[in-house]
Amino acid sequence: MKFPLHETWKRSLVKAITYRVFIIILDFLTIWLITKRAEFAIGFVVISNIYTTIAYFFHERFWNRVPWGKK
Repeated sequence: MKFPLHETWKRSLVKAITYRVFIIILDFLTIWLITKRAEFAIGFVVISNIYTTIAYFFHERFWNRVPWGKK
């Protein structure tokens, strides 16, 4: 079976979103367990996940162009 060397931007976007959902849950639980303040945990999660989602998307697109490790 052949696999494509490049993935579409839609696939990268879906991967970024699903990864972010997972990380949002982990971030919230971690901050809440440390602070016991849900409003603080929500604020942290919202702000940090906006810029990290964008960064992850571009990171994925960059690595899609790197041939190293692809067969």
